[in-house]
Amino acid sequence: MEKLFSPLTVGKLDLPHRIVMGPMTRSRAPEDGRVTVLTAEYYAQRASAGLIISEATGVSELGTGYIDSPGLHTIGQIDAWREVTDAVHAAGGRIFAQLVHCGRIGHPSLYADGALPIAPSPIASGGQLFTPEAMLDHPVPREMTAADIAAVVEEFASAARNAVEAGFDGVEIHAANGFLLHQFLDDSTNHRTDAYGGSVENRIRLTGEVVAAVAAVIGPERTGIRLSPAITFNGMGETDSAELYTALTRALAATPLAYVHVAEIVTREITRLIRAAWPGVLLLSPHPTPESFPATPESGAEALRAGLADAVVLATAWVANPDLPARIEAGGPYAEADSATFYGGDHRGYTDYPTLNG
Repeated sequence: MEKLFSPLTVGKLDLPHRIVMGPMTRSRAPEDGRVTVLTAEYYAQRASAGLIISEATGVSELGTGYIDSPGLHTIGQIDAWREVTDAVHAAGGRIFAQLVHCGRIGHPSLYADGALPIAPSPIASGGQLFTPEAMLDHPVPREMTAADIAAVVEEFASAARNAVEAGFDGVEIHAANGFLLHQFLDDSTNHRTDAYGGSVENRIRLTGEVVAAVAAVIGPERTGIRLSPAITFNGMGETDSAELYTALTRALAATPLAYVHVAEIVTREITRLIRAAWPGVLLLSPHPTPESFPATPESGAEALRAGLADAVVLATAWVANPDLPARIEAGGPYAEADSATFYGGDHRGYTDYPTLNG
């Protein structure tokens, strides 16, 4: 475990150790995508993380894919998030905002104008939106025009500006988990015949443009990106993951980003390919095994020892263990999270988990 507690520089941030709090949707922004004072308390409780990566936060209303999800595209949302970042910094922590456009993972009921969600191609996810009243099928999305694509690039750049204004130390671009940028990367969801579809070079184009736009407005040292090679979540089905992520990583390497974050949900072999192609800091959400699900501090420490990553990203372990680094250093014990309170609700299962010291 010793390497977990060695310092690391990420962009211009000096992390005291290599245990990162990963992004976790908690669905507690019920008023116009604004987080609350409870959100500030929740993240401040976990400020002992080397770095906190926030829950997925929408870059626009049409980029929202779930009820009660936060955003960073209105003044009210910026002001609300500033209370969170102030609380984290006051507690000695560091925090990046994860920025997302959900693409086809959405529903007209989420949008004021009742619009269809957008995607690279008119292919439905096969999934559903949860609402308190009923589960609603994701519709066939509207295929994006060239103007739509340009607008999404600007939305990411604008949300990144807003994140810095809100006090975040940087942003993580969400190009994973079946959301919009991933939908462009995946040949099963991207059937376009223009410059954004077909070849690997074309399918990585939008992600590259978003990264360049964000890095231009807030600096590459404040910009990270999350990838989830070969994941099948949200109806994904890449057929060329090794070639795709090797090419994408090589393209990203032209910009000195703060980090690449690999969610190793499927295969370690592709992690090795990304590691070989990426010259900078690599954060790893390690692949859980049947004996270790979700990923554990031990699986993270093993990945660091193997040279596959520079820091380990844990998620679920942070829910019930707000002082996770102290518990790891002490060898436990670890509290168990109540999955019934993961999404929505009040302080229960959110800010009421005790530390080792009570």
